[in-house]
Amino acid sequence: MTIITADDEPLALEMLTDLVKSVKPEAEVVSFSRPQKIIEWLKDNKADVAFLDIRMRGMTGLEVAEKIKEVHPETNIIFVTGYDEYALPAMSLHASGYVMKPVSEEKIKKELEQLRFPVNDANSTLLTARCFGNFDVFDTKGNLVKFSRSKSKELLAYLVLRAGASCTIRELAGILFEDGEFDSAQQAYMQQIITAMMKGLREVGAEGAVIRSYNSLAVDASKIESDYYHFKRGDKSVLSKYEGEFMAQYSWAEYVSGYLERFVPN
Repeated sequence: MTIITADDEPLALEMLTDLVKSVKPEAEVVSFSRPQKIIEWLKDNKADVAFLDIRMRGMTGLEVAEKIKEVHPETNIIFVTGYDEYALPAMSLHASGYVMKPVSEEKIKKELEQLRFPVNDANSTLLTARCFGNFDVFDTKGNLVKFSRSKSKELLAYLVLRAGASCTIRELAGILFEDGEFDSAQQAYMQQIITAMMKGLREVGAEGAVIRSYNSLAVDASKIESDYYHFKRGDKSVLSKYEGEFMAQYSWAEYVSGYLERFVPN
């Protein structure tokens, strides 16, 4: 988890930063005394949570929040202030929380436990799926995950596209084999494909990324990091990596490319 703290008063910033570190010692905490520096930092970085003092010189916390939301809509904004008249405009920005000064560990902890946008713990991520361009999937060490059957990888790609929605085996067979008859032979082949997919995932410790139930499959999207998932959560900045192709090796994914094109800046 990456957390921003911002206050133009040095002592207030130090106290806020120390309290956040005390409550969330495992987090990366980046502090700013000048709001303009946050905008520069955001060009190459992303925060899960931002504690912003509302009354800062040069740019208010409200203005900073607007800039953050433009590039990273899922960032949890928590305003920090001693003036309750700012509560209404703060909430109009769909902030995650609002902390009144004096700040305390108890107040910080309460806000971090009730975030508007849940933060995906990096330790729970089992796979990284690259969907822009050709589809590929990587383990936690960045190594390409290999499957003994190409259809097993295609099966996983479709499940990633469905982003946690449950898919029946018949539906999946229809995607992989188009108009092929779903007879006993195809059902048996589907089981071989599923077994090969699970074996490939098991070899990299990522079996838990797929949820198996009676006659259906789904991915656990909370365990998968993906450019497409970031886009779906409202992070349009990932489109800088989009070059007109989405899971390009699979014809059934072509409609997504057309959808994404509508959001690419001219």
